[in-house]
Amino acid sequence: MASWSKEDKEILIYDRYDIWKFDPENKAQPVNLTVNGRTNRISYRYAKLNKEEKAITLNQEHILRGFNEQTKGYGYYNTKFLNASQPKQLIGGDFMLRTLVKAQKTDKVIYSCETFETYPDLYLSDIRFSKSVKLTEGDKQQEQINWGTAELISWTSLDGQLLEGVIYKPENFDPNKKYPMVVNFYERNADTFHNYRMPEPHRSTLNYHFYTSNGYIIFNPDIRYKDGYPGESCFNAVMPGISKVLEGGYVNEKAIGAQGHSWGGYQVAYLATRTNLFAAIESGAPVVNMLSAYGGIRWETGLNRSFQYEHGQSRIGGTIWEKPLAYMENSPIFTMDKVNTPILIMHNDNDGHVPWYQGIEYFVALKRLQKPVWMLNYPGEVHWPLRMINRIDFQKRMFQFFEHYLNGKPMPKWMEEGVPAVSQDFELGYE
Repeated sequence: MASWSKEDKEILIYDRYDIWKFDPENKAQPVNLTVNGRTNRISYRYAKLNKEEKAITLNQEHILRGFNEQTKGYGYYNTKFLNASQPKQLIGGDFMLRTLVKAQKTDKVIYSCETFETYPDLYLSDIRFSKSVKLTEGDKQQEQINWGTAELISWTSLDGQLLEGVIYKPENFDPNKKYPMVVNFYERNADTFHNYRMPEPHRSTLNYHFYTSNGYIIFNPDIRYKDGYPGESCFNAVMPGISKVLEGGYVNEKAIGAQGHSWGGYQVAYLATRTNLFAAIESGAPVVNMLSAYGGIRWETGLNRSFQYEHGQSRIGGTIWEKPLAYMENSPIFTMDKVNTPILIMHNDNDGHVPWYQGIEYFVALKRLQKPVWMLNYPGEVHWPLRMINRIDFQKRMFQFFEHYLNGKPMPKWMEEGVPAVSQDFELGYE
C-alpha cells in the first residue's frame, strides 16, 4: 500500500510497476495513476517526504522514486494522483538514488546518489531538482585503493529462462590476464547493480572491494526457482552463467570458487554435489539435510521449520510425507560422496535461523568420506558472527582458504594442523 487519501475516500496500492487508485467501497473501477510503469518496466514508489503524514491530498504534486528494471537506474518523478497521467522525470540516470529528505520550511531537499564505483555522497537541491550541489566528498577515501567496476551481463539458463548477473572486476583490470574468480550469490541481486558496497569485514558474505583490490573477479548471478527443484534450479542458472563469464577469456578456469551463506550456503553445498568445476567452496550456515531440518524449530522465534519447506524459501511445496523424494533429492547430504571440492563451513552454535547441527552433519559426513573440509564455529554467535573480532577473523580465514586453493598460496597453520573444538586459547597462524 502506498497511502490513503484524505477522509479515506481512496486507497493507493502498488503492483509490480504502477500505483493504482482503488475505491474502498468498490463503487468505482480501479485506476492506474502512473500509466506507463509496466510498459516501460519502471517501478514507481511514493516518496513520503513528510514523516508525520497520515494521508495524502490527491490534487497536489507528489514525488515518486522510479526504478528501471532494464537499466537498473533510478529517477525521481513528480505527479498528481487525482487523475491518470505519466509521471514527469525530474532527475534520473544510470545510478541509484536514495535518502531523500525535505526541509520542513522550504522546498530544499537532500538526497544521495551512488554507483558501485561512486560513493553515496549527499547532494542539495530544490524539489524540482533544477540544480544539485554536492555536499560531501566521501569518494576521496577510496582514491588510493584499487577499487573495482561492475558490469551487467545476461544469459539463458539450462531450462530456457533469460537471466541477469553482475561481474565485478578490479579497477586495473587487464583483459589479457587470467584472474581467479569467486561466484557469490543469494537468489537475485542484479537489480542492485548500481549499489555502492561499503567495504567492511562482512558477517556472512565477501567484502567485494577487498577481493577485487586483491586481483579477484566476483560473479553474482541471478537464480529463478521452480517449485520442488531448488537445488537443480540453482544449477540450471549458475552453471551457464559461469560459462558466459568464461567466454571473456580472462578467468582462470582452474581457479573458480563459490561462496554463499544461509540459503546461499545451501545452494553452494548442493552445487558441490553436482559439479567439480569449483576449486574451493565456502558454505555458511547451510541446510544440507532437509529431512532432519524439517522436524526442527527456529530457536530464535520458536517457529517450527516445516513452513520453510512447504511454503517458504526452500520451495519443496509439500510435506515430507507427500514429497519424500523431493526432500532427499534436494538434500546434499545424500550425495555427499560425489563431492570432490574442498569445503569450508561456518556455522555458529547459537544460530536461531538454521540449527547448527546442520553444519555438524555436513562436516561429519565429509570427514567420514575423507573429503577435505574445515568447520568454523564462533561460540555464542548467532546466524552470523556479530562481534567485530569474529567478523574480521572469519574474513581472514575465508580469504586464506581461497588464496590457498585459487592462488596456490601456502596452507595456513589453522588449516594444516587444525584447532581442537574444545580449545580456548590458540594461535591464529595467519602467517
